[in-house]
Amino acid sequence: MRCAVIKKVNVNTLQKIKNTGEKFSVLTAYDYSTAKYLDEAGIDVILIGDSLAMVALGYDTTHKIGVEEMSIFTKAVAKGVSRAMVVTDMPFMSYNIDLESALVNVCNMIKYGANAVKIEGCSDYILNVIKRCVESGIPVMGHLGFTPQFLNTIGGYNIQGKTFDTTIAILEQAKKLEDAGVFSIVLEMMPEESAKFITENLSVPTISCGAGRYCTAQVMVSDDMLGKFSDFKPKFARKYGDMKSLILNCAKQYDYDVKNGIFPSDDEVFKLDNAEFEQLLTYKSS
Repeated sequence: MRCAVIKKVNVNTLQKIKNTGEKFSVLTAYDYSTAKYLDEAGIDVILIGDSLAMVALGYDTTHKIGVEEMSIFTKAVAKGVSRAMVVTDMPFMSYNIDLESALVNVCNMIKYGANAVKIEGCSDYILNVIKRCVESGIPVMGHLGFTPQFLNTIGGYNIQGKTFDTTIAILEQAKKLEDAGVFSIVLEMMPEESAKFITENLSVPTISCGAGRYCTAQVMVSDDMLGKFSDFKPKFARKYGDMKSLILNCAKQYDYDVKNGIFPSDDEVFKLDNAEFEQLLTYKSS
């Protein structure tokens, strides 16, 4: 078992883990306190995922979140983290219009506290964006397989890499991302055999998001892991808690206590000194 890493996790840390055949953990966080607890728990990479569009903001897809919103969550998460590597998802169309605006948006996320950014896709333009980021000192995490920002062109939530040819195509894309300078690649919604093959033929770590057991790391949406988000449950998500029930039960108990005069109690209120209280009792308003 790998000993806990005391120093700040960085790209070299993750590459060493890949080289030794070990694993690292990735979870999403969207607020200060959650990020702080995940960091204390030993999670290696904390991702401010654009999944927050759905689980935190209630949008129906990730397309509807913008740079301004992502920057707020990035600032909050970064303040709660001391050890883990903080990665911000670049939202839909934040890096697709032109290279100049892409670099400005990416640079701002680093200024807000991210240690790296995640960018989806592998077009020639995207490869150029990644190269320029890396040349500018900004680490980039790639993302292949099912890419949510390309949901409409993919044609739905479809598993990728289901055939020999499509697996080889994804591997070729991954190698291009490697050459462009990414430090890791998320593989999403793929058969684990395909992800294993790709992982074994790359130098950089791979991160499984529903891509099986053989990647260098696993990533989950923290709200799925905690059992807080209940609109739907991805096949590849595991509930480690039942925050939905906890929140409901606590809120119901609070509601009951308030309406029945149980909250607040004597221990939960401030009191006047006796002399001041006596003055109030004897005071007669004119």
